[in-house]
Amino acid sequence: MSNPFKILEPTVVSFSGGRTSAYMLHETLKANNGLPDDGFVIFSNTGKEVEETLQFVKDCETFWNVPITWLEYISEKPGYKVVNFETASRDGKPFEDLIIKKNYLPNPLARFCTEELKVKVITKFMKDKGIEDFVTFVGIRADEPRRVAKMKINKDIKETPLASAKIGINHILQFWEKQDFDLNLKSVNGNSILGNCDLCFLKKANHKLSLIQDNPDRAIWWINMENKVNAKFNIGHPDYNSMVQYSKKQIDMFSDDEEAIACFCGD
Repeated sequence: MSNPFKILEPTVVSFSGGRTSAYMLHETLKANNGLPDDGFVIFSNTGKEVEETLQFVKDCETFWNVPITWLEYISEKPGYKVVNFETASRDGKPFEDLIIKKNYLPNPLARFCTEELKVKVITKFMKDKGIEDFVTFVGIRADEPRRVAKMKINKDIKETPLASAKIGINHILQFWEKQDFDLNLKSVNGNSILGNCDLCFLKKANHKLSLIQDNPDRAIWWINMENKVNAKFNIGHPDYNSMVQYSKKQIDMFSDDEEAIACFCGD
């Protein structure tokens, strides 16, 4: 069986800033004795990633001596800009600019944020490099079969080397226990649910409420966006302002049975 992490043609390692995609990057570097000339590691920053995620991306660059291209969406041509740890947005501006341009919010049925802020940004960057056809390595594990299945029916050329190598979450957590650095995200109610996009509308409702209870300021940007276009990110959940009010009363009215919706952002 060939090594699924081997780069044989122009390839983008899509790095979300989470442990899973970082492990995918590590294995890709190991399989290729570093990053080959036709390999690109790209982190697309939406401006709503938490500081711990940005630090983790920087640590991967430093500890593994790998060049990571940091990109952000911009509304004018060429549709992206190259940033770094110091200059990366922390105030949600790339995401906000997209919402202003669209004049409506992404939602579970129209998740254009991932497509516009990440997928298209990467495609435009690669095209400017003179590369129109390339493979994308996406950090989806073997224990995420539904996400793997969705990738297989996607028209874009995406590979899931972790799934091909039968790598699951336990393997990845064991790997990070042995490393000199890690993603320093605190747990909320015992769960590491903060993730990349701090209050993503695809998270479980009770997870969002827990995060708001932990730090109500997290909701400010999301409330502002809902007010800006007079709509909700997720019609199946309360608006973010209502969640702040629930959090003040310490109300937990949401079932943990709900399943979070996964997207390209990944882990």
